[in-house]
Amino acid sequence: GAEAVRELIADINLDKLSAELRHEIGSTVGQRRKKATKRLKVVEAFRESNTSPEWMILTVLPVLPPELRPMVQLDGGRFATSDLNDLYRRVINRNNRLKRLLELGAPEIIIRNEKRMLQEACDALIDNGRRGRAVAGSGNHKLKSLSDMLKGKQGRFRQNLLGKRVDYSGRSVIVVGPDLKLHQCGLPKKMALELFKPFVMRKLVEQNFAHNIKSAKRFVERVKPEVWDVLEEVIKDHPVLLNRAPTLHRLGIQAFEAVLVEGSAIQLHPLVCSAFNADFDGDQMAVHVPLSDKAQDEARRFMLSTRNLLSPATGEPSIGASQDMVLGCFYLTQDRPDKKGEGRSFTDITEALLAYQAGIVDLQALIKVRLGNVDVYDQAPPAKLTMQANGKLVQTTVGRIIFNEALPERLRFKNYSMKKENLRQVIGECFKEYGRAKTAELADEIKRLGFSYATKCGVTIAISDVKVPGGKQEELARADAKITELEDQYREGLITDNEKYQQTVDAWNEATENVTKMVESTLDPYGSIYTIAKSGATKAKFQQIRQLSGMRGLMASPSGKIIDVPIRGNFREGLSVLEYFISSHGARKGLADTALRTAESGYLTRRLIDVAQDVIVTEEDCGTTEGMLITEQDSKGMMLPDIRDRLKGRVLLDPIPEFDYIQPGDELTDELVDQIVNAGVKAVRVRSVLGCLAHRGICRKCYGRDLAANALVATGAAVGIIAAQSIGEPGTQLTMRTFHTGGIAGAQGDITQGLPRVEELFEARVPKDKAEISEIDGVVEIVKDEATGARTVRVVSTNVFFDEYHLPPGSQVLVNDQEHVHKDQVIALMPAENGNEPIPVVARTEGEALINPDGLLSIRFEEREERAYPIAAARNIAVSQGQKIQAGTPITAGQRDPQDVLRIQGREAVQMYVVKEVQRVYRNTGVYINDKHIEVIIRQMLRRVKVDEPGDTEMLPNDLVDRFVYADTNARVLAEGGEPATAQTVLLGVTKASLNTDSFLAAASFQETTRVLTEAAIEAQTDHLVGLKENVIIGKLIPAGSGFVQRRREQIARQQAAAARIASAQTVASVGVGASNGAGTLGLVLDSVDNE
Repeated sequence: GAEAVRELIADINLDKLSAELRHEIGSTVGQRRKKATKRLKVVEAFRESNTSPEWMILTVLPVLPPELRPMVQLDGGRFATSDLNDLYRRVINRNNRLKRLLELGAPEIIIRNEKRMLQEACDALIDNGRRGRAVAGSGNHKLKSLSDMLKGKQGRFRQNLLGKRVDYSGRSVIVVGPDLKLHQCGLPKKMALELFKPFVMRKLVEQNFAHNIKSAKRFVERVKPEVWDVLEEVIKDHPVLLNRAPTLHRLGIQAFEAVLVEGSAIQLHPLVCSAFNADFDGDQMAVHVPLSDKAQDEARRFMLSTRNLLSPATGEPSIGASQDMVLGCFYLTQDRPDKKGEGRSFTDITEALLAYQAGIVDLQALIKVRLGNVDVYDQAPPAKLTMQANGKLVQTTVGRIIFNEALPERLRFKNYSMKKENLRQVIGECFKEYGRAKTAELADEIKRLGFSYATKCGVTIAISDVKVPGGKQEELARADAKITELEDQYREGLITDNEKYQQTVDAWNEATENVTKMVESTLDPYGSIYTIAKSGATKAKFQQIRQLSGMRGLMASPSGKIIDVPIRGNFREGLSVLEYFISSHGARKGLADTALRTAESGYLTRRLIDVAQDVIVTEEDCGTTEGMLITEQDSKGMMLPDIRDRLKGRVLLDPIPEFDYIQPGDELTDELVDQIVNAGVKAVRVRSVLGCLAHRGICRKCYGRDLAANALVATGAAVGIIAAQSIGEPGTQLTMRTFHTGGIAGAQGDITQGLPRVEELFEARVPKDKAEISEIDGVVEIVKDEATGARTVRVVSTNVFFDEYHLPPGSQVLVNDQEHVHKDQVIALMPAENGNEPIPVVARTEGEALINPDGLLSIRFEEREERAYPIAAARNIAVSQGQKIQAGTPITAGQRDPQDVLRIQGREAVQMYVVKEVQRVYRNTGVYINDKHIEVIIRQMLRRVKVDEPGDTEMLPNDLVDRFVYADTNARVLAEGGEPATAQTVLLGVTKASLNTDSFLAAASFQETTRVLTEAAIEAQTDHLVGLKENVIIGKLIPAGSGFVQRRREQIARQQAAAARIASAQTVASVGVGASNGAGTLGLVLDSVDNE
């Protein structure tokens, strides 16, 4: 039993074992070396931490305090107890029984059995079910052991330490508050009274409505009228936080100023709905009250809704008009022919508005107005300026004048219809021109105009508005004739089943297209339906209208294959039973997918958060020379027209020719980027977090612009969390399925797309559909074996070398020009000095002899290197015969394995590859995220190197070491004249990277809690509390945002104190009293400063 194990372990001499294992690692290979390395790791951990290995065997069992394993009396006198009590009871019972048996001198076999049972009881207490069958309590449920208390979502880490609860919160249904300002929310009176009760009570005592707290409490509970006045005062400058679950990104919690409202529902400003992803179909929101002055100040400074106008993921406005507001603005700025007063001219804006109020001109009639000193734009950006008005007559409408009056001066004059995206552009433009406060005002103004004119325009929708186009039946008849013809050809064996299927699908798609065109032409361009679809007020576009009044067309089955029976009907005419079944088939799969996708995407976000949580902006400039080359070719691969969007907000690394006024280290503003791109520059090297040299966190210059603030990022910004949220938040919109290519001949199998592809990339897994990659530069040869039909692609690289022989005058050449020469063949005779035998010249290599007229003889020879790649029968070859390719080129179709890219092309290539592939998936779904977020995650995936040969360092073979630690260690060893270690960069998946962090608290709270804690205990690890999670767990202020500033202050104070101590120690030493002592303190102090 354990005693024997303990004796064996106690006999181990760690120093001797360490030396033996090091020798074994040096002298063996393969599995034995691996095993020795693993053992050495544990041995070294024990040696370094001064722990004796025999302490691993418990001789005394620690007992948890009773509060943590309570007993509760139930109704009826029975007790409910914590599982731990049962487990402890079993240990005690067995231990006592063993004592008794030993005293009685029981036979060996019984004692041995009892010892075994005692061991099992201890095992069950520490980790139930790890060994043998789990101990079950009453009702056959597995008892929760000490380990179970820590791990999983319900364990100590995730439930209590990272998931704290707050006092003072409430939740209620939300309704729209159209008359609120952007920074306000409506809070129900009774809710506010309960939330702010202690504040109100204090104010009541202060204002002598009550004498003590107790009477104040009674005063509030009886709800006397004075209470409301006091509540108004308390609430006046006290922000509250609103949160809507699920909180997918930081805009899911924002601060507002509370306005008291009647009723029981929270009123939400309509413009912040898109940030919360809220709608008013019964959503609920939670209210939290920040209590301390610091918390209130932070809510006001960072969390107020007017401070979060831009999305941190894209830099686009996060507040967006939608629904009625868009409809109203679109109606207001539309122009319609034949309206009252069309073609009239007015001297200025005031006259035109007066004419409208007098009813002489309609809102949408085209009129001419003399405009002041403004720039007129007749089309939405990126169109160029149409003209500068300067008192000229401009054709416009009264509605557009009203709309432009609401805009700040520099943004006028927008002379076109305002659709949803145009309103977004206007808000974004306002932010760039005028900043935050003005944008908030403009947003409120757009909201007011929108609602007001949506009411006035009276756009409505009725079934009679949905008109079925006349030519639909003929179109269907034409398609039917085509299908009959295909059927005949198939029966006669002219086409295959696959071709028939493909052509049927094409025929019906064409028919649907034509019907859709008819629908668009039959719609009244000024009717309600057209207006709603065109303005972007709803999610519905013409695709949906086609289904209402045209035909629904072809549907996909759950497997993604298109069913070749079309749905001829539409929702206006109704569907037949069969049509209904076909259409519900794929739709149901969609709903099931959505539910799965949410969980899958949430888990991905959690892993990303974990891997990036300690990335904080910690310094000004790391001075790196590495960066990232942004090229047009890569941008096209990411489905972007040019490099413009990828350059904005970056910091320049290498100067750009012809742009000498932009210095390296300057931020590329939008204006500069436009100049660079318009000048036709195709590639620019910029700073990137991937090249940042900051040991902890990253520096400001490498990160560049903070998208939410539209300025260079501030120190202390938690950019890792922002990156993870920006990638995770749109995750639910990505598709789940791996599409089957409907059996089209010769196409590749399943193309992994959507969320699974993103996960595959971030976990650095081998792709499902892995492409072969060429490992060398060379020329392609495709070889086909006639007998078996097997194909092989050979990549041949030939390098030509010349071996030169300088012959003195009078030498005799024994070979002809271009003659083939063997190695060691005599090719010439040189005259000897003193008339002896001529000296033979021997060929050093095989090759072709070349003779120069001036007596230079050389042999041309080639070195061939070739690699052969056998190709599976079902694969498509992506290269052609004789093509020149470079290392890293895919030979077959499919996805490249990131590990291969790293091995063959190196670090920079794999970074670019992952960014490009992830962006591909998101852009396909129509989601735009900035590259830098993906780069932050990739930087964390490439943080570690794997040690090959440790040299004279403390590291072990196959250790995963932080690359900065590795570089520092090597530098130290080199300085001491030792042999440095060698290592190679590894790409870790996000899960693996999170578990490999330096902080054991963060790793333990992520996954595999027991393993992480066990290893940390053996190695006696120290957590330096640099990340966010570790600080939350132990209840300190996180080292980001205002916490970062506070940390910095404490650090500087500590360093100054240390410096003072050192100075005093030095004076003592120089006097000569206790010199050795002084030096001792010196060492200690320096050490503590280093550790900070």
